[in-house]
Amino acid sequence: MPPVTGPRIRLLAAPVVCLGLAALALSGTAAVASPVARAARNCSLPRYPGLGYFTSLSVSGTSCATGAKVAVAYYHCRTRSGVAGRCHGSVLGYKCSEHRNSIPTEIDARVTCTRGHATVIHTYQQNT
Repeated sequence: MPPVTGPRIRLLAAPVVCLGLAALALSGTAAVASPVARAARNCSLPRYPGLGYFTSLSVSGTSCATGAKVAVAYYHCRTRSGVAGRCHGSVLGYKCSEHRNSIPTEIDARVTCTRGHATVIHTYQQNT
């Protein structure tokens, strides 16, 4: 059988080259995306222990069950010094920061708690 030359070689080689480039592109994307990508996910809300309610809960790098425990533990830490109190320590090993918008009758706040790569973000509305 004579060797394949000319235009026929290009037709035979093109699919092989395309498949090779596609495989290379996919392997490079997977290697870059997997260690960096940690998608936050929204979780169902735990029952609020006081007069108010949780308005959102999302977690990244941990489970929704842990996120719910952190949100409730933060509430208990915060209300130790009164209904409008603040939590100044860590909660279940998470360091938390809170940003509030308040009026005389309620507090609306966003709390971000971090522990290593794990993040728990919850918002709440507290009647005062």
